[in-house]
Parts: sequence; structure tokens; C-alpha cells
Amino acid sequence: MAKYSIGDSVTVRADYPLGHIRTPFYIRGQRGVIADSVGAFKNPESAAVGGDGLPKQPLYRVRFRQADTWPNYQGSKADTLDVEIYEHWLTQAEDAS
Repeated sequence: MAKYSIGDSVTVRADYPLGHIRTPFYIRGQRGVIADSVGAFKNPESAAVGGDGLPKQPLYRVRFRQADTWPNYQGSKADTLDVEIYEHWLTQAEDAS
């Protein structure tokens, strides 16, 4: 069962473990919004080192504002970037209010 729904605000873990990690460095610690739920798949971090990849992990498409992601971004404030991220890399974002 997926923990997050489309529209939920999430933050990507700011963690830098060794090994095969699918979560890009540049997006760690960033806040985004769940744009889509892609399904549940074997965990590639476990499977890459001979594990069975189980239990399967929900995979989400998370949308980030490029102006928030890149410090010197010169494009439109409406520009976004979508990254597919496994659920164990996400936490519920705290309200900015």
C-alpha cells in the first residue's frame, strides 16, 4: 500500500550511503510534490548487491520546482523537474507556514 498520494508534499532524505542508489545526489534534501504513483517494484538498492529486492517498494514520480532545486536557475519559475523516487527515500514535508 502506497504511503503517499498525488499532491502530497514530500522531502527527499538527505542521505549519502555507499552502493547502488537510484536517488540522484542533486535532489537529496529537496522538497517536492507527488505527481504520480508508478507502482511497486523490487528495491534496486538491495537487488544490486545480491539481495532479493523484497519487499517491493512503492515508486513515485516527484515534481520539483527547478528554481528551488538549482541555486542559479535562470528559467521560468513555472519550470519543473520530475524524478522517480522510491518511498523509503521520502518523508512527509513539514508545512512551511
